[in-house]
Amino acid sequence: MSSDRFWRYATLAPAIALFICLTILPLANLGALSFHKVEWLDRVAVWEWVGLKNYAKLGSDTLFRAGILNTIIFSIVAVAFQMILGFWLALLCTRIKRLRQFYRTVFILPILVPGIIIGAIWKLMYSYDFGVINQLIALFGIAPVDWLGNPDLALLSVIIVDVWHWTPFCFLLMLASLESLPTDVQEAARIDGANNWQVLRYIILPLMLPAIIVTFVFRMILAFKVFDEIYLLTGGGPGTATEVISFTIYRRFFTEDQSGYGAAMSLATIAVVALLIVLAMRLSNRREAE
Repeated sequence: MSSDRFWRYATLAPAIALFICLTILPLANLGALSFHKVEWLDRVAVWEWVGLKNYAKLGSDTLFRAGILNTIIFSIVAVAFQMILGFWLALLCTRIKRLRQFYRTVFILPILVPGIIIGAIWKLMYSYDFGVINQLIALFGIAPVDWLGNPDLALLSVIIVDVWHWTPFCFLLMLASLESLPTDVQEAARIDGANNWQVLRYIILPLMLPAIIVTFVFRMILAFKVFDEIYLLTGGGPGTATEVISFTIYRRFFTEDQSGYGAAMSLATIAVVALLIVLAMRLSNRREAE
């Protein structure tokens, strides 16, 4: 082995070792755990082999099904609004001539706030008795609304919080993509008589498609992992109205002490997320090939 190749491998070795310790080994342990039932006897973990029983239970678990369904609804609706709002704000920022840095700073502020503070702020705002939202709608003669306690509104209320929190992430990626687009193509289209909508539809959006897909994949992954907002605002309630898969896994692991079943649920969720990533990447590659 040449000296240059040796040093290339040597410099990569710490990163590879860290990846194995923090990702591969925990994932392998999770896989082994999913085939066992774990009980604690005299402060010692006793593993009992159960084979595929943990996976077989997933189909009949109503909480798991509710968590998957709510997570899919939450992810699709929240990410769709974040992508649309993020793109719209980025488009506005590229056309603003004065105070552009000020507006950019204002737009990214929500993403800088820690999740626990966001949960506390919005829980106060949603309060039935003294929340600012109910006080505002009372000015128009509307009765107070139980935003977090009504099963029909609870998930929507959490989605609104997530949209407010993560739209800046989409905004930053969209803005970076918009500012990197070639301006000569847009100017040529306008000279040929294209209006703003035609430039947007036939030039800007096709050129931005790879960035849009990457942003969508990142946000879908993060949306599938939503936990803090659910934990702080609703605790999965009322009933199963805001039960998401990450919160269901948390219940199985830490409140019900079903480690093996929770591991199986975790791996099933990872498989779903991996499938979404593969589908999104194939769509991106297909569009680039066209």
